[in-house]
Amino acid sequence: MPRTLSTVESAVHLLERFDADHTEWTLSALARHLNQPTSTVHEALSTLAAVGLLQRVGRGRYRLGWRLLKLSSALYGSLPWYAPAHDAMERVARRTHCLAFLCVREGERVLCVARSVQGRGGPPVAGELDFELPAHATASGKLLLALAGRPLPPQAAAFTPQTVTAPDAWTREAADIRAAAFAQTQDEWAPGTGSLAVPIRGEGGAVLAALGVSLPSARLRERDTLLRALRDAADEVSWALGFRGQAPGPRRAAGPGPVLPEGGAPAESPAHGHTPDP
Repeated sequence: MPRTLSTVESAVHLLERFDADHTEWTLSALARHLNQPTSTVHEALSTLAAVGLLQRVGRGRYRLGWRLLKLSSALYGSLPWYAPAHDAMERVARRTHCLAFLCVREGERVLCVARSVQGRGGPPVAGELDFELPAHATASGKLLLALAGRPLPPQAAAFTPQTVTAPDAWTREAADIRAAAFAQTQDEWAPGTGSLAVPIRGEGGAVLAALGVSLPSARLRERDTLLRALRDAADEVSWALGFRGQAPGPRRAAGPGPVLPEGGAPAESPAHGHTPDP
């Protein structure tokens, strides 16, 4: 593992505590959350605020700073596929009434870089805001690993009895994913959760991102309809980016791909909130 600066790692860890559910933190609350001395956290907050990555609002409260917006704009500007892919993600969410996602692979990690505004009915559920995903237990992760020819991640955790943790089983599933050009999960990251994902490709067929949806496992009986929506959106973006493998337009039902339980529909899942599983 490359040598890293602990101060930079700590700063990144602190910045990641700010998300859609925690847009502001007080010094004392953040210190408790991080289980660090107040003086240490105060020093970090003051430094990040001084360089514009955070801003102080009110008495002892902090939120993300405008400099991060500048950095994010520079990042998105360097990714010509991001804007059309993001628009496609929102269209999929409106069409399917599912949470939709964009994910990318960074080395051995799979990162969820965007989630839809639509499809967020009901209270927040665990995992909804996760940035780094378990690659072997999410459809987007499986798709990106399989299309890159990557092995099962070392020490792949078994989140449920359905999680794929055996290298031989992954080799077979990865071959199926490459042949079908989509991936799915069912109760593999959390009980009651399913997901589907298809690739967005650029010129020459390079895989740029995975476009996926998260849904209750029972909705996997709608797999063909959901895959049609995903593929239509992904094909439109890929075509605009120069990929000529599949012209945009109406699609037939999905091909073989990963197999559902006997009868074509998953068993009913517990009637509780599901963990979004990109």
